[in-house]
Amino acid sequence: MRFKGRDLIELIDYTPEEVRFIVESGLEFKRRFYAGERVINVLLGRTIALLFEKSSTRTRVSFEVAARQLGASSIYLGWSELQLVRGETLADTARTLSRYVDGIVARVKEHWKIVELAEHASVPVINGLSDLSHPLQALGDMMTILEKKGRLEGVKLVFVGDGSDNVLNSLLVAGSKLGLHIVVASPGQLRPDESLLRHAMEVSRDTGATIEFIEDPFEAVRGADIVYTDVWVSMGQEAIREEKVRLLKDYQVNSRLMEAAGDRALFMHCLPAKRGEEVTDDVIDGPQSIVWDQAENRLHIQKAILALLIP
Repeated sequence: MRFKGRDLIELIDYTPEEVRFIVESGLEFKRRFYAGERVINVLLGRTIALLFEKSSTRTRVSFEVAARQLGASSIYLGWSELQLVRGETLADTARTLSRYVDGIVARVKEHWKIVELAEHASVPVINGLSDLSHPLQALGDMMTILEKKGRLEGVKLVFVGDGSDNVLNSLLVAGSKLGLHIVVASPGQLRPDESLLRHAMEVSRDTGATIEFIEDPFEAVRGADIVYTDVWVSMGQEAIREEKVRLLKDYQVNSRLMEAAGDRALFMHCLPAKRGEEVTDDVIDGPQSIVWDQAENRLHIQKAILALLIP
């Protein structure tokens, strides 16, 4: 499998075998970390630019630490600190950064920006989040599920909440390539991106994965292996907050919903969480929650991605 020099914009660009290899590589990096290999100098002398238009805790910190643990250095570039705010084009920014660094991780408000960066950069560009998708989160989540359940094929993952969520878009693509049974419990008005959903449905025919939409969350979570949620109102959606909360008020993950899911169900959330809205304290802090392991695994999957992609 060829990884070196490739972009990671969308998981649709990667085969099921490649996605699985990345996930398993993340587990291997974690195993080596806990075996005492705190630094693995596979990227010694390389430099990674972190170009962030949106604020971040997990993505920024995990990439900075991941780069260091691989022997590389990183430079954080806040969008407002660059000449972008004075009218320099993304194309010119991409060309310039490519002369200084070995890879670019970009976290943007609109997906077209990361596409344009990738078109004009001569080094790998990695999608650290856009309004359309969050492939890094989905890869880390697949790693976490494999770690906790010992398998991916046939695992029932129920996403409860906003059916138009960018993380859900990437979970659908990753899950379809890895054989999961994904159920989306969401109001009918909130739907995933049609192009990514169509790709996921097509891939599912070959991998044995399934994708199902059930509006009733209590019916949806029955027999779940994973109950997953995300914030109802993402960054940049403040103007429609009231409408989103109205639509999603019956989709809170609380103790009643987890009881309906059953004892084997584990709770996941990509974080940050708005406690008391999409999830209650007793669930996120409860015995079925694996959100902190999930957050940690962003570090190890990011090491795998950097090690595989950066030349």
